Amino acid sequence: MVLYDVAIIGAGPAGLFASLALAEEARRGRVGVALLERGPRAHHRHCPLLEYGYCRNCKPCMIMEGVGGAGLFSSGIINLRPDIGGDLHKLLGSWSEAQKLIDIIDKVFLYFGAPKNRLFEPDSSKIAELERKALRAGAKFIPAKQRHIGSENTVKIVEAMTSYLEKMGVKIHVLTHVYHIEAKREGYVLKTNKGDLEAKTVIIAPGRSGSHWLSMEAQRLGLETEPGPLDVGVRVETPYRVMEPLTSIIPDPKVVFYTKTYDDKVRTFCTNPKGFVVKEVYRDGLVGVNGESYVSRKSMNTNFAFLVTIKLTNPMEDALEYGRSIARMATKLGGGKPLIQRLGDLISGRRSTRDRIGRSVVEPTLKEATPGDIGMALPHRIITDILEGLEKLDDLAPGVWSKHTLLYAPEVKYYSLKIRVKAPTMETNLPGLYVAGDGAGLSRGINVAAATGYLAAKGVAERLGIEARLPVE
Repeated sequence: MVLYDVAIIGAGPAGLFASLALAEEARRGRVGVALLERGPRAHHRHCPLLEYGYCRNCKPCMIMEGVGGAGLFSSGIINLRPDIGGDLHKLLGSWSEAQKLIDIIDKVFLYFGAPKNRLFEPDSSKIAELERKALRAGAKFIPAKQRHIGSENTVKIVEAMTSYLEKMGVKIHVLTHVYHIEAKREGYVLKTNKGDLEAKTVIIAPGRSGSHWLSMEAQRLGLETEPGPLDVGVRVETPYRVMEPLTSIIPDPKVVFYTKTYDDKVRTFCTNPKGFVVKEVYRDGLVGVNGESYVSRKSMNTNFAFLVTIKLTNPMEDALEYGRSIARMATKLGGGKPLIQRLGDLISGRRSTRDRIGRSVVEPTLKEATPGDIGMALPHRIITDILEGLEKLDDLAPGVWSKHTLLYAPEVKYYSLKIRVKAPTMETNLPGLYVAGDGAGLSRGINVAAATGYLAAKGVAERLGIEARLPVE
């Protein structure tokens, strides 16, 4: 059995940045670091849906799993604010310290090849006008500086990070599935499909695709958890010109509404100007949708997630399982494919057919979706919130509230499980066991996931009596 000082589970943004922070100490021979990832390396992740237009139900899913995480084929937009993609400022108890860390994360992406000329800083006068329009519509617009990497560039950057880690002595184990973590008197044993691995300390960063696995392991290990909110909704697809009033100011606009009927929070998320809707397949066969955009490859549409935030209370506090139950119903109704419906059909209470989708002025970019009735998959309350929110959004982007607007379901963000940690070390109630990223409920995006991975590495370094620093520090 191989013994490491640190084992990191998951090679998404959190796991990669944890590894990067420990790489120098690995090079100096002061620490042995293993990075374990269920999927393949970034340049081996080829999705048939993206390349040929159909899904082969690859196991593991090439979009969801592999080095780079689920964000590898996303738009690659890095939000340079600590309160977008998570609540880093609350975790650290300081806005200034959180912003400093986000700035460091951005520098690391630049160090490994992120395009310097794709930084978007909104014009203050345009922002002010948009904020006024949002207030009139009963919404809040959140301005943010953003770096757009682009889906084709993220693979190159992640490969550069991977090569750097290998050169520095970090042992990368791809196609390695960790079944269980077992606590020993000193350290932990990881049970994997390639044999057992022992480590003095462990950082768990499985991402959204591993959130269900982590919830099971948390129960087994006795990790302290707390219920977190769930984001569930649809992915909206419109002609590019419809969303241009927003996306011309900032590529990924953040707009928040509180609905009239239920006073629920609804928000835009992960906007992809001239982008593409993609299918996601999770480990247990559940399907979902997401979006991506490229620097060089363009469509005529813009897509964005429109999410309702749900906070459950006793006795049903397991928001993760609630989200999975919604995804199960949508998966069954779609015959293993996402559902697609015209907004006009949803409003009229009728299912969409392939003929009705064909008559829409919006041509769907995801061909492998089943025309149907999203109202049969999502709870009535969520449907009401979505419809009220989209009607308000039409004041900011005229044309969203159109019968031709396409809706895909389900879009569920699996970060509702939240592991309790000691900030800022990210250590759990079990000594030497740390968590980071979306799967642990500590982030909701690439920027804060990367930051929590770095913080976990700092926590490990403190325990082992070594240093943790990123290449740009």
